[in-house]
Amino acid sequence: MTMKKLDIIYEDKYLIAVNKPAKLLSIASNKEKEKTLYHEVSLYVKKKHKSNKIFIVHRLDFDTSGVIVFAKDEKIKTILQSNWENKDVTREYLALVKGKIKPSKATLKNKLFEDKTHMVYVNEHHKDAKLAITSYELVGNFNDCSLVKIKIETGRKNQIRVQLNHIGYPIVGDSKYGKVKSQYNRLMLHASKLIFTHPITKEKLELIAKIPKEFPKFM
Repeated sequence: MTMKKLDIIYEDKYLIAVNKPAKLLSIASNKEKEKTLYHEVSLYVKKKHKSNKIFIVHRLDFDTSGVIVFAKDEKIKTILQSNWENKDVTREYLALVKGKIKPSKATLKNKLFEDKTHMVYVNEHHKDAKLAITSYELVGNFNDCSLVKIKIETGRKNQIRVQLNHIGYPIVGDSKYGKVKSQYNRLMLHASKLIFTHPITKEKLELIAKIPKEFPKFM
């Protein structure tokens, strides 16, 4: 998938934030170099000046849509990444999960381990497992599904998908964890909001990615 047009949420001379569509890599993989959000944003900034560069601050899964931030300077990228898991940074998601989730509000704390096949599991005892903290709150029930608002305190690979599946509420459309089929032809997980302090201006930025068309019927 390539983007017809970048959905730019915010841009200044230091940063650019984009609403990533589902089914697009954040950055290049061994198999794919150009069909990525990084490539699209890089082309965009180079149109303004050929020497312009971007540096990715964080990633979203291939199947997840929502806010991604790129720095236009490597020093700014380093500053942002060093503060990324501070309480000053708020990362919110929306997810549609299978089942009527109970309790309606909770904080999940698990140690996650990634095996040689790149699958991530809850494993409280492996020496290489890392703590993941995910909080959710019910927005509403729809048929046999629940729409939940999520905040994460850590940035472990696939943590939202793994932790929700672990408590019995896999995300709709997740073919990797939970294997819940979806009529929406996508993973129903969206990085809806990102709040952090601008590393240069010290302004509080609140970046909101518009909700994909598959979600409004549930809002």
